[in-house]
Amino acid sequence: MVKRHVYAVVDPASGKLVKEYPTATDETVDAALDAAAEAYAQWSRQTSVEERARLLNTVAALHDERSAQLAGIIHREMGKPVEEAVGEVEFSASIYRYYAENAEKFLIDEPIELLEGEGTAFVRRQPVGVLLGIMPWNYPYYQVARFAAPNLALGNTIVLKHASQCPESSAALQQLFTDAGFPQGAYVNVHATGEQIGRAIADPRVQGVSFTGSERAGAEVAEKAGRSLKKVVLELGGSDPFIVLSTDDLDATVQAAVEARFENAGQACNAGKRFIVAEDLYDAFLDRFTEKVLALTDGLAPLSSVAAAEYVEEQVERAVDEGATFVSARQREGAYFPPGVLTGLSPASPSAAEELFGPVATVYRVGSEDEAVELANNTPYGLGSYVFTTDAEQALRVADRIEAGMVFINGVGLDGAELPFGGVKLSGFGRELGRAGIDEFANKKLIRTART
Repeated sequence: MVKRHVYAVVDPASGKLVKEYPTATDETVDAALDAAAEAYAQWSRQTSVEERARLLNTVAALHDERSAQLAGIIHREMGKPVEEAVGEVEFSASIYRYYAENAEKFLIDEPIELLEGEGTAFVRRQPVGVLLGIMPWNYPYYQVARFAAPNLALGNTIVLKHASQCPESSAALQQLFTDAGFPQGAYVNVHATGEQIGRAIADPRVQGVSFTGSERAGAEVAEKAGRSLKKVVLELGGSDPFIVLSTDDLDATVQAAVEARFENAGQACNAGKRFIVAEDLYDAFLDRFTEKVLALTDGLAPLSSVAAAEYVEEQVERAVDEGATFVSARQREGAYFPPGVLTGLSPASPSAAEELFGPVATVYRVGSEDEAVELANNTPYGLGSYVFTTDAEQALRVADRIEAGMVFINGVGLDGAELPFGGVKLSGFGRELGRAGIDEFANKKLIRTART
């Protein structure tokens, strides 16, 4: 299905191997599936929502208590600055706490008003069984929280295969769930290979799969799951438009654009990546934006690996070959890719259709609202988007026309545990977080009684 993984911590700042972890044997993966199936048959079916919520509150508290330790781990694994890493741990804690506090309300029986006949009818949300989670490296705790929190609250059990460069953080999460009081099998971490995961997807003990990563790998997961009639939630790539139509504070808008693009060294699926600016603002925006981007050069973290930085470099070189201009203060050094700005890239060029997963922003000039929307939608992706305008009616009008799963108006960093997260087109399907997140792998069982 995918290449065999070698689980290892390699410090991206130095390129040095910190530690290797053994890959799971076939027997280990089978035992993980057995444990998860047993936990579902016993623990999940015998506990109340209230009991599971108490465990999730403990998970949240342990994230808070161990934030420095957990942050240090992902700083080593994928280069995330410690301050950002602590923020990720804290946000993850808020997700577990959110589902602990709201699960009972989300899972209450939903009555249905009958059109004819006597009796009653209602929908009861119940777990479906063992779920397989396949998670990426860019947000090692947050990605797991989005998947694990709602499903453990519901009563599903989880087998978690993390990215091969995140063995230490995945082990720390396993220990955290164990320390929180979850029984063996409720949450099981496995350092599985791609071949083993392919077999696990088809295994009858697994009832659903959640995958976050590239669209290519997501398509492989979906194909495998489809052949076995397994439900899949996919959160894939993004090339989110950041549309600037008008502003009463250009400096603040530019600062928001920088924040939207360069968090996590630009390695976020829902980062603003294509900056689409009205003609009357374009020159001033580009000047101030470029100045701020170049000022990030000395303080930006490395990308997750040398290979990741090399790939971004290749993408930029192809864009320049296609007629774009790239402005940056330095050259790539190892995993460090200097932040930069691409302009003059034709929307029709092959590079315009690619996702740039690093500290590079592409800026476009547009002459009208219609042109801005057309360019925003001129992408195979449809995850998030941003609209900046002083016209409230225009903001909602443009938001309605954008082909994306999420639109943020006049602000960045507005994600929350209560807000559904997901996309359309090649960005995947299904939703995480909010009420929608607990519904994805729920059996919405109809119970109809003829008479009471």
